[in-house]
Amino acid sequence: MKRREFTAGLAAASMAMGWSSAFAQAWPDKPVRMVLSQPAGSGPDATARMIGEQLSRRWGQAVVIDNRPGGQNAIGALVAAKAAPDGYTLYFATAAALVSNVYLFKNLPYDPKKDFVPVGLVGKVPFAISVNNGSRLTSLKDLVAYAKANPGKLAVANEGPKTFSGMMTRLLALQLGVEFNSVPYVSVGAGVTDTVGGQVEVLLSDVPSIAQMVKAGKLRPLAVTTAKRIAGWENVPPIAETLPGFDYAGWLAIVAPAGTPAPVIQRINRDLDAVLLDKDLAARLLAIGPMTEGAGTVDQMAAFLAAEHARWAKLTKDLNISPE
Repeated sequence: MKRREFTAGLAAASMAMGWSSAFAQAWPDKPVRMVLSQPAGSGPDATARMIGEQLSRRWGQAVVIDNRPGGQNAIGALVAAKAAPDGYTLYFATAAALVSNVYLFKNLPYDPKKDFVPVGLVGKVPFAISVNNGSRLTSLKDLVAYAKANPGKLAVANEGPKTFSGMMTRLLALQLGVEFNSVPYVSVGAGVTDTVGGQVEVLLSDVPSIAQMVKAGKLRPLAVTTAKRIAGWENVPPIAETLPGFDYAGWLAIVAPAGTPAPVIQRINRDLDAVLLDKDLAARLLAIGPMTEGAGTVDQMAAFLAAEHARWAKLTKDLNISPE
C-alpha cells in the first residue's frame, strides 16, 4: 500500500513539474504588469520603463507600468501582493518597500517577507553629501570640524526622519560624534533648491537628484555613502575612508507575488539579468539612477534581502527607532 502511495505521489509530482515546465515555456502569452509605488516621471518609474521596454522585446508582449504611489509604498506593494501569482504581475520595489518599512511602521497592510518571492536585483542607488558650491566646507573633514565646533548649527537637508536620507543623517551624526540640525523636506527637489539657494548649507540625497547641479557647478559633493567610489565621480571619496565599513545605498529590485511558479521566476530572472548586463542600457540607467551589475540569481537576491533585513534591524536599533 505504501509503495502504491509513493508511486502515485511520484507520478503527481512529475505531472506538476511537467505542467510548470509547460507553463513556463508558454509564458508570457499576454501583457505583463509591473507595479510601482512611485509616480510617473520619478526615477524608479523611468528605470522601470527602460527595463520594461527591453523585456517586452524579449517576451514579445507588452510590459505595462502600473503606477500606484502613496502610503509610504504600501499602496503599490499591497496591489502587487494581492495579485494572482501567475507570472503576469511583478513588483518593481524599493529598499523601503521590501525592507526598511518593516522597522519603521506598525501594521503594514502587507508582509514583505511572506507576500513576495525574489526575482532579481536591478541596481543600487548611491547617496551623497553635498554643499553649495560657495560653501566654506570643501571636504568631509571640514564638515566634521565645523559641526564639532558648532553643535547643532549645521543644517542638513534630507527627506525626513524615516527616509533613507534622514536616517543616514542621524547615523552619520552618531558615528562622527557630531550634532546636526536635520532639516526635513517634502521632496528631494525642494532640498536641492534650498541648498543651491543657500537656505541650507548641506544636503544628503541620492546622487541622481544632484547630478545636474553638480555638473553645472552649483553643488559640490563631499562624499558618497557607498564603500567604493562611483563611476563618473571618482574624485569624490566614500564616507568609508573616514568611517571604515560605512556602506549604504538605496536599491531597486523586482519581486513577484508569493506562489508564482518557480520556472517562470527563473525565466524572468534570466531575462532580467541579460537586459541589465547590456552595456548600453547599464549606461543609460546610471545616468538616471541605479548602478547595475546584473540581476544575480534568485538565490543571491534572497540572500541579499536577508542581509538587508539584518542591516536595517541593527541600524534602527542603533538609532533607537521604533515602528510607529
